[in-house]
Amino acid sequence: MTESPLATPAAGTDASVPAAPGARRFWRRLRAQRAALVAAAVVALLVLVALAAPLLTALEGQDPFTYHPSLIDSARGGVPVGSLGGIGAEHWLGVEPQTGRDLFARLVYGARVSLGVALAATVIQVAIGVAVGVAAALGNQWVDQLLSRITDIIVAMPLMIMSLALLAVVPASFPRPVLVTLVIGLIAWGSIAKIVRAQTLSMKGLDYVSAARLSGWKTWRIARRELLPGLAAPVITYAALLVPMNISVEAALSFLGVGVKPPTPSWGQMLTAADVWYQAAPQYLLLPAGALFVTVLALTVFGDGVRTALDPRAASRLRIGTGRKDKDAATATATAAAGAAATDADATKKEATA
Repeated sequence: MTESPLATPAAGTDASVPAAPGARRFWRRLRAQRAALVAAAVVALLVLVALAAPLLTALEGQDPFTYHPSLIDSARGGVPVGSLGGIGAEHWLGVEPQTGRDLFARLVYGARVSLGVALAATVIQVAIGVAVGVAAALGNQWVDQLLSRITDIIVAMPLMIMSLALLAVVPASFPRPVLVTLVIGLIAWGSIAKIVRAQTLSMKGLDYVSAARLSGWKTWRIARRELLPGLAAPVITYAALLVPMNISVEAALSFLGVGVKPPTPSWGQMLTAADVWYQAAPQYLLLPAGALFVTVLALTVFGDGVRTALDPRAASRLRIGTGRKDKDAATATATAAAGAAATDADATKKEATA
């Protein structure tokens, strides 16, 4: 039942050739945005590093948990021995103060925790948000009112305060990465539920949805076959922007001491222990902070590029790499407006003369 636009065949071409699918158009629009492509490459590299963490640490010959007391100067409070925090052939990025654990190994393993928590929490948020939003839009008035009020309560909840409260009361024996994932995913799904509900309500009145309803299709079959494909674009766009936000939340919770606990490496947990070492061992603070900054920036730029590629009518909010295009477009618009005004003036003058 879903409508699909058909391409008009040109003269001399085979009319049976189908139009370019939506996925091909999406990739073409995405490739036109150089900033989004660079951001996608950075994200892919980070994911590859996280997945290959055991291989990378094996190449270095280290692991993220082994202490090296001989590599720290206990007389100076645990500062790494050697220049630049103990950087050398055996420890590519140096070692941690006080513990002597390999900093490169903890950084790449921390990428697994930070990215894994953010991606898993995003999947939970999307699943709950889509289910609640579609159910509210397709249900009767009472179902819509109930689910909408629950969504309003979820949106009004302060994420950080609720996360702090929940993480503080759960026993320490529960795996912290799993707990942080569940807390973020179960608290922060309200916004996507609102987006899905609004989009579903606007799609309910479309012709192909009405035709499916008149054909006797069940409500959930209509939702699965007709509505969910149309919801893919806004859901994917919002999910791409949720991932960097979840990374920041996980880092903030770990920094506050209620997220991932040592010895499990996490970028936020590394920042917690590095706040007093920024002068003696600056790389201990700068490396996880830089990794967080690059990851969040790349995911944000890539999410904006996905949003623009899925909805070409919406201009990029970041304006990265589009300054010249915007200037040329503004110049062309101004020239066209000036030409139209001159044409109108000439026509008015001719009418007055006649």
